[in-house]
Amino acid sequence: MSGLWGWFGGQSAQSRKASPQNAIIGLRSQLDMLQKREKHLQIQMDEQDAIARQYVSTNKNAAKAALRRKKQHEHTLDQTLAQISTLEQQIYSIEAANINRETLAAMEKAGQAMKQIHGKLNIDVVDDTMEKLREQHALGEEIANAITNAPLGETVDDGDLEDELDRLAQEQLDNKMLKTGSVPVSDDIHKLPAAANGELKGKAPVRQQEEDEEEELRKLQAEMAM
Repeated sequence: MSGLWGWFGGQSAQSRKASPQNAIIGLRSQLDMLQKREKHLQIQMDEQDAIARQYVSTNKNAAKAALRRKKQHEHTLDQTLAQISTLEQQIYSIEAANINRETLAAMEKAGQAMKQIHGKLNIDVVDDTMEKLREQHALGEEIANAITNAPLGETVDDGDLEDELDRLAQEQLDNKMLKTGSVPVSDDIHKLPAAANGELKGKAPVRQQEEDEEEELRKLQAEMAM
């Protein structure tokens, strides 16, 4: 209770309003920095991809090095996107909590106004006034329950996101087939028997990484040949 009464009497109105605003400003500043970092990482990934394509046929070592840097940037980008999502949710939560606080403050003022009105009533209307107070109290309880039980945001279904990504990938594949008139080489690779694409048991991690890099180089060569 002391924390709740602090909002109404223990702090000045200006301080109460500035506290969530300052928090939101700080979060938005950090969010802006992360969004700039996201763009920078995307540019770096594109640069490394261009280098890999440039040397895919003439200098495999340089192409592999570029692909390694690209994957490092991709990992950092995934972390940055997760941080952006977390900050966006925090900003939304603070804004929602701020609205709830202002609503409670308005209810407090309404209660004070009701108290002044009741002070002017005579004994003949006390019973009627008490009945109205009980109704207002019940309404206040319903509003408080609605505020505290309201969800802060809708959860996005990962399955829906996966379906959307699959749809976009299929659209890109269909467009590529319409332009070239043939099935992309990358699709032929995926149609090979499972044993050809599967990972061999007991293979050393370094050997597996080299094969992954060789596979990505072949894909780049196939795309450039098209």
